[in-house]
Amino acid sequence: MGRMSGIMIVGVILAVVGIVGLAVPVFTTQKTEEVAKIGDLKLQATEQTSHTIPPIVSGGVLALGLVLIGAGLYQTR
Repeated sequence: MGRMSGIMIVGVILAVVGIVGLAVPVFTTQKTEEVAKIGDLKLQATEQTSHTIPPIVSGGVLALGLVLIGAGLYQTR
């Protein structure tokens, strides 16, 4: 098992992304917008938005990653 094939590398990446998605299903992002500008004075507002990753999506990505890892192992034999 010297070299990993490309399909296995993609599978490992997808599996890790799926595990992270299951472990941390909610994340927030911030967006700063300029509300008003009067001369040199700038008023800015920061808005935080929460994003939720559905567990079915994370589980699907994890399952696809495991299938690709299995396919890569099968291909190398």
